[in-house]
Amino acid sequence: MPGFTIAIAGRPNVGKSTLFNRLLGERKAIVDDESGVTRDRQYGITDWNGKTFNVIDTGGFVPHSEDIFEREIRKQVQIAMDEANLIVFMCDVTTGITSLDEEMARLLRRVTKPVLLAVNKVDNHQRLLDAAEFYSLGFEHIFFLSSISGSGTGELLDAAAAHIPEDTAENTEEANLPRIAIIGQPNVGKSSLLNLLVGSERNIVSDIPGTTRDTIHTRYKLFQKDFILIDTAGIRRKSKVHEDLEFYSVIRAIKAMDEADVCMLLIDAEKGITAQDLNIFSLAVNKGKGIVLLVNKWDLIEKETNTAVQLEKTLKEKLAPFTDVPIIFTSVTEKKRVFQAMEAALEVYEHRKQKVSSSKLNDIMLKVIDRYPPPMVRGYAVRIKYVTQLPTVVPSFAFFCNHPKDIKTPYKNYLENQLRSHFSFSGVPLRIFFREK
Repeated sequence: MPGFTIAIAGRPNVGKSTLFNRLLGERKAIVDDESGVTRDRQYGITDWNGKTFNVIDTGGFVPHSEDIFEREIRKQVQIAMDEANLIVFMCDVTTGITSLDEEMARLLRRVTKPVLLAVNKVDNHQRLLDAAEFYSLGFEHIFFLSSISGSGTGELLDAAAAHIPEDTAENTEEANLPRIAIIGQPNVGKSSLLNLLVGSERNIVSDIPGTTRDTIHTRYKLFQKDFILIDTAGIRRKSKVHEDLEFYSVIRAIKAMDEADVCMLLIDAEKGITAQDLNIFSLAVNKGKGIVLLVNKWDLIEKETNTAVQLEKTLKEKLAPFTDVPIIFTSVTEKKRVFQAMEAALEVYEHRKQKVSSSKLNDIMLKVIDRYPPPMVRGYAVRIKYVTQLPTVVPSFAFFCNHPKDIKTPYKNYLENQLRSHFSFSGVPLRIFFREK
């Protein structure tokens, strides 16, 4: 099931980023590669009422001044309209309806997707009365909120979550095949990799214009291998400026991730791993996807004896704490180690599906815990008595103990490392929970 995406649109300074940060439940910021540019992060994952969805803040793509051109606003709304399943249109009660709001409303009324109008900064009775004028914008669903204090955001989220379909299992034969997504920034070799793998027999399964599922699914059936490749590279190019392209590529990477079991993240060997790559990597980890890192264009690097070893070490330092990831040095143009990369992705898929029996888990992990028990807390011993794997898509383990809240991150990391050293979970994020016994 592709991920559901909600976009927050509106003119500058109405509080889009504040709402975005509140929905994500933490302060997130993106630090751009260009020096001196710190921008609020524009995308993230959150959940509400048991439903998980992506949130996009379109605010980072409009000049932070009031003399905004119609073109800039259209561009921002266009991004939201193209990429989201639902749009939250934000206005500010303290300024009333401005000409920019009216222009945006005019564009959004034509959208076939659901639009929820959110009037921000409604934090007292007088402002609630003032907010009534926003009914004139002609939207059916209107919400009065204060994104700083959080009042009213619950009702908005309830309405948004109501539009998210329940996950329905696909019954086709293809539903059970591994799904591998090729993700990465523009110009790292995603299209070349796809074309090399599928050759000229590329059949586009779901490239239906107008669908928000802007990913192309190609079935790969060669050399006793059978899987679905999910690609974001073959999408019609937007004739947009560089920043937009980067933004589109990130949102599409997120969409490809939502549909995939394993992500092959391509990075450029000459540039190394950038802040944007690390963002994409951490999103894949948060979504519990398997990951294989491909360092492409390896043929362009001047090599000495330990070049690969050194680079792998540097990469793992940047990927920490999740460093148990296959790293493969490829050259798509010279067809080097591409097949090895596919093998690694399929192995990671198997690791992610792996179920370890409780008897085997307890046999190994309880001995490990005996050798190095959790630290004493306030004079009493924390005892872990039983371990079991939970029936989830992402490998998750529950450790039952007497004081679950007193187990700190370093010991949790120790348990994860032990699980990795005794069982094959390379390339797969693990979830560890402590429950009261």
